[in-house]
Amino acid sequence: MNNQRWLAKNFFMFFITWGIFLPYWTGWLINDKGLTVSDASIIMGFGLVARAISTILIFPYVSKIMSNKNVLVFFTVASLVTAILYVPIDSFIGLFIMTMLFSALYPALLPAVESSAATLMQHGGIHYGKARSLGSFGYVVAVLIISMITGMYGEQMILWAMIFGLTALLAIQLMPAPDVLSLAPAKETGKSLSMKGLFDVKSFIVVLFVVILLQGAHASYYNYGYIYLQELNVNPFYIGMILNVAVLFEIIYFLKADTFLTKWKPSSLMLLAAIGSTVRWILIYAFPNMPMFIVSQALHALSFAMAHYAFIRYISQALPKEQIPNAQGIYSALAMSLSAAILTLLGGALYEIEPSLAFLGMVICTVPAIVLILLTKNRFNY
Repeated sequence: MNNQRWLAKNFFMFFITWGIFLPYWTGWLINDKGLTVSDASIIMGFGLVARAISTILIFPYVSKIMSNKNVLVFFTVASLVTAILYVPIDSFIGLFIMTMLFSALYPALLPAVESSAATLMQHGGIHYGKARSLGSFGYVVAVLIISMITGMYGEQMILWAMIFGLTALLAIQLMPAPDVLSLAPAKETGKSLSMKGLFDVKSFIVVLFVVILLQGAHASYYNYGYIYLQELNVNPFYIGMILNVAVLFEIIYFLKADTFLTKWKPSSLMLLAAIGSTVRWILIYAFPNMPMFIVSQALHALSFAMAHYAFIRYISQALPKEQIPNAQGIYSALAMSLSAAILTLLGGALYEIEPSLAFLGMVICTVPAIVLILLTKNRFNY
């Protein structure tokens, strides 16, 4: 199979499943499995902890003993089996255990696909941006499809859609892969830079803490955005369209990121992202209605996309290339998982008091991020 097509198909199909998991899984646990918002928050919060541990320990270990192709096959099969095991389970304990297992296995597919992309960029001359953009398109398609089928057939279709998506992803993994991805991992020939060495770069500690705050602040949106729109009596048919507004603005930003604000330092981009994020959550709280929620979705280009891009630009400028994988691993575990896990629990508690408070509560991260950037941007010149 052509390297470009193989990677594009993997990105597209993985993000189809990601578009099922990320916005809908909490709502599925509540509406189909009968959990309370608080119980679902506990399960998803600890699931993010399991995801972080997997990113730091399980995925790197599996990658050392298997080829890229076999890593993808392993995590796809394991995720599919775990998803099927969800079917008969309705108890809190059973759902807790299954979600810990699923969260440790399924999200590891994202760095697995990204690692394959990096390998192909080195050996296969592929266009990463084109392939990744198809992944974003897959996410948009999934959110739209799930919103329609749940509106017609109910929330139980969320799990069946995930099982179908993982089956399709497995079918892709069983097709011939680029030769370079089937090679066994090479033996280490030299001493790699340790992860501890990252913290010798003082600006990295500050930047990491900032992105932990900014990405963690999306916890309520990712976990409660779907049920919040239900709370606003939005027709399920339209919920997917509304959630996709954020993704569309994210895609637009990423398409222009290499030419837009190119002279801005990473710290300036992070500051703008932090301000945009603060405004986003305040708007949702101050105006608890569907039109303002839709307007706030445009700020996803700042709160998520700009913060993410600023971090990637920072590590590419400030770190040696050998340390970039370590930096991305820490970023994935702490900023994208652990911080969100903690804030999911906080958001769940606030949601029980008043749904819109779950969003306002996220400024507990964004305002300190603004202060930290202002205090350190000149001192560390990042």
